[in-house]
Amino acid sequence: MNPIITQEIQEVMKAVHYRPAVSIIMPFEPQMNLKTGLTHALKIATDKVERELVENYPSEIALLVVHKLRNLISNLVVDVHKKSIALFVSPVFEKVLYLEIPVEEKIIIDESFEIRDLVYSKKQLHKYLLLLLSGKESRMYIGYSDSFVRIVPDIPETVAAYENDPPERVANFSDMSEHKEIVMDKFLHHMDNAMGSVLKAYHLPVFVLGTERIVGHFNKLTKHGGVIIKYIPGNYEEATLPRLREILKPHITEWKKSKQQDLLLQLEVAAGKKELAMGITDVWREAMNQKGRLLVVEKNYMSAAQHGGREEVIYEVTQPNNKFFYIKDAVDDVIEKILENGGDVEFVDENLLKEYQHIALVQYYK
Repeated sequence: MNPIITQEIQEVMKAVHYRPAVSIIMPFEPQMNLKTGLTHALKIATDKVERELVENYPSEIALLVVHKLRNLISNLVVDVHKKSIALFVSPVFEKVLYLEIPVEEKIIIDESFEIRDLVYSKKQLHKYLLLLLSGKESRMYIGYSDSFVRIVPDIPETVAAYENDPPERVANFSDMSEHKEIVMDKFLHHMDNAMGSVLKAYHLPVFVLGTERIVGHFNKLTKHGGVIIKYIPGNYEEATLPRLREILKPHITEWKKSKQQDLLLQLEVAAGKKELAMGITDVWREAMNQKGRLLVVEKNYMSAAQHGGREEVIYEVTQPNNKFFYIKDAVDDVIEKILENGGDVEFVDENLLKEYQHIALVQYYK
């Protein structure tokens, strides 16, 4: 299963499709007193949901869903370390999830739950490995959007630890500069091996920071050059974690842009091989036929649609002719279908896929 599909996301995806499926996505505002402020915001959202349910569904079903929603809200335990919250309620299911990135408020009442924000939250974490090298020591961190977690390997991280353990060939050295070079070489080899062990567990891109001489030396000997995004030369031995975040910020932005350019190149190559569907109706058809390998979609693109005569046929609409066959966000259903069948989903900036009608699917054939 795709690594972004956590057990909680799977639970929402596998919930029985049963109208009305209510999805409420709510950010934690910076000025919000979390418990009281969030409860108030959710009360307003619940009132809005109730009005729409009473208007469009039998009263018994509407009141059942509203009751479940109010009960869910009354039992919330707010996680202050998260950035937003997602509530999912239908006549046969209820779930609360806490998200790791800020989102815009969203209320969707449809035949299935909105999972885009869950997937987007996981995709936008941009975890990476930071290897900090100096003439004295090495430090490794896993970097998140707004924090670092120190990784301590099971080998010494200081250059001094390798001073008395030089290779056999320099047992009788006379040149101190040569000795220092050999000790540094041994130290960097060990750090590269330690980084390799971390990469086996986490599969992350890497940023390497250090003086120009040290990162140049490390570049020549590393066995993991394929996952190193950038070498950033400089003396960062005394840099605080907030300072390291500031240093990395433009490089992470550049990395995100290069990822998007790589996605565009993949779409271009697939189009040349006639393995690309574009536009929501064609993408829907291929997704329902289980031919989706990689879905690329603009992060805020939504498309309302009407079911056709067959499952793989939809038509884009602005207003529903038949509310029972109406899909408020066909994009979300496509995302779910792609992930269910082992494909991947990537989000790009708005209007980046304008020539692909805002959504494109790289296909594979069974």
